[in-house]
Amino acid sequence: MTQENVRQAAIIAISEAKALGGLVDYRTKDVREVYCEHVFNEAIQRERLPKMVFKSLQQTIKAGQEINPGIADAVALAMRDWAIEHGASHFTHWFQPMTGNTAEKHESFITPTPDGEVLAKFSGTDLVRGESDASSFPSGGLRATFEARGYTAWDPSSPAFILDNPNGATLVVPTMFVSWTGDALDKKTPLLRSMEALSTQAIRVLRLFGNTTSRRVFTTVGAEQEYFLIDRHFYLNRPDLVNTGRTLFGAKPPKGQELEDNYFGAIPERVLSFMAEVEYELLRLGVPVKTRHNEVAPGQYELAPTFETANLATDHQMLTMETLRKVAGHHGFACLLHEKPFEGVNGSGKHNNWSMTTDDGENLLEPGDTPHANAQFLILCAAALRGVYKYAGLLRLSVCGAGNDHRLGANEAPPAIISVFLGDQLTDVFQQLRSGGAKSSKSPDHLEIGVSMLPKLPRDAGDRNRTSPFAFTGNKFEFRAIGSSQSIAGANTVLNAIVAESLDYIATRLEAAVDADQDFNNAVQELLSEMVGEFEPILFDGDNYCLKWQKEAQRRGLPNLQTTVDCVPLATSPEAIELFGKYCVYSERELRSREEILLSNYARSIGIEAQTASTMAHTMILPAALRYQADVAAAVNNVKVAGLENPTQMDLLRELTEAASAFRKAAVALDQAVVEDIGGDALAQAKYQRDAVIPAMDELRLWGDKLELLVADDYWPLAPYREILFIR
Repeated sequence: MTQENVRQAAIIAISEAKALGGLVDYRTKDVREVYCEHVFNEAIQRERLPKMVFKSLQQTIKAGQEINPGIADAVALAMRDWAIEHGASHFTHWFQPMTGNTAEKHESFITPTPDGEVLAKFSGTDLVRGESDASSFPSGGLRATFEARGYTAWDPSSPAFILDNPNGATLVVPTMFVSWTGDALDKKTPLLRSMEALSTQAIRVLRLFGNTTSRRVFTTVGAEQEYFLIDRHFYLNRPDLVNTGRTLFGAKPPKGQELEDNYFGAIPERVLSFMAEVEYELLRLGVPVKTRHNEVAPGQYELAPTFETANLATDHQMLTMETLRKVAGHHGFACLLHEKPFEGVNGSGKHNNWSMTTDDGENLLEPGDTPHANAQFLILCAAALRGVYKYAGLLRLSVCGAGNDHRLGANEAPPAIISVFLGDQLTDVFQQLRSGGAKSSKSPDHLEIGVSMLPKLPRDAGDRNRTSPFAFTGNKFEFRAIGSSQSIAGANTVLNAIVAESLDYIATRLEAAVDADQDFNNAVQELLSEMVGEFEPILFDGDNYCLKWQKEAQRRGLPNLQTTVDCVPLATSPEAIELFGKYCVYSERELRSREEILLSNYARSIGIEAQTASTMAHTMILPAALRYQADVAAAVNNVKVAGLENPTQMDLLRELTEAASAFRKAAVALDQAVVEDIGGDALAQAKYQRDAVIPAMDELRLWGDKLELLVADDYWPLAPYREILFIR
């Protein structure tokens, strides 16, 4: 079958595809019954556990008390019976290693007995601790090949759940992953440490403001997820998508997102069917998905959950990505989570909505009607702003990666410069504080729409700024720079740690003022004025995309870390070692391991892309171009033999020949760049990939995309953007 026939067959198959129905039916099963039906949550625990066991477990989950080892067997027994009733035959410790994915090893409940019978066994020991080969996961030097022992440790604050498969089910126990030496080998352990650090410091501040009831402060997160859906026929036609997650070649289509007609548009029926199944599966797992819609780029979509504690939100984010990928196949789609799968249209990210909440339900970033008079809110908000200003480089580091480098700074994503948007109301309040004291707050008014039948709609006290990397959006901060394929654990670990440091600073200052019998309100006002003066350079409410801002940010001394290679050395800077060490979030050993892993992953990702591009160039694109060139040359010769001249044909042949020659030359140059052994450490390797290999890939793509626009469509081997993005 020719390339044209392959693509035509794919398009015909897609045109005949129907929305897959019957998988979700809320007419026969109430949506409220679906939510958490596969989760060993508090309600199930209360029903199945002895009262004292339940109470002890809840003290661990809600108050952070050390778990009582004596309850593990009772919890495991109840968990086992519940899981078996739901069809589970195996259990697994589910963890988040430094691969960026999740990991699991399934073990059967069945244990043979000497008399030839079997028991369904799941003990407290099985629940609390598992063992995995720590040397086979990225460790950044924390574990050598011969140092294999690693442990998974139960995280009771994240409830166990059941994952169905076509032939059964598995009980899944969320865990941490640490080495035999106690080093964190995962993303969750540092996150939990950072949450503990922030809670400790926040409680100190709350006590100063008279709060005597709250015992813990949780960071809460709601992470919006953007993704692309393309038909699986097109996906399998593109080795670059299969191997790297993004297209390494692809000419700009006649239509992209210029008409802005996709955003919030009607959802195609086949896509809506997919979304409904995704939501059904996530609701069963307790993931509180709330919204779904078309995104800006063609073929791009988004779902968003409501707020949860940061560690549970992280677990649910990982489940969301896994579910999107799995369910896409049921509907004949491929789900693309790469940050920039298509050149020239918007990439995908996660908007990480972050706040702080007490264990008795108070949102500490709720400004109230008169934020200028809400000193506790202003102090806590200022703590976040000071942390972001002081550690902007570390926050940028938390979202680095080869994929996100393509996205940050483009027209759909925040730039690499970290700044904060507060909105009119809070900007005015903090400006007043800078001058000595806030006396008023701008009050929200109403929108005048001009339609008499409509009531007056309340207008928020401030607008939104979608170009800002870190924006206050009413009662939370939205960190928009996380990549769509990335775990939210890293960014929230850094965010929690830098805010904990500011809360520590605030508590120490105010406690000293109280001990010295200073007026507390005056001490708060004085401290706020000083802090605003410190973090003021990071406040910006304009267009973060414009070049003028980049120059202004440089004048203000804000870091502009364009690439992963620029960011990663900050992981082991004295500043980072001191910060994370002081609050027991990362040890210096763990930070050095993260630096090694980030650099290695970056270099390897670029290496895989380069080799994929080279293979496609030599075996697909160049042969197609040469076949077409030969046929054009034959046509030119036939015209000459007939005694005619056709300059247009000669121009086409000349242009084809020049482009094919330049493409071949670029492919050889890329091959030479890939095989060159530069030696050096991980940083040197990463710099080489950035400075030598990526430019070589860009040059190859330039000529490859030119050839796509010259070579006849029936010769071209790759599904083009105009088909991939619009035919579904």
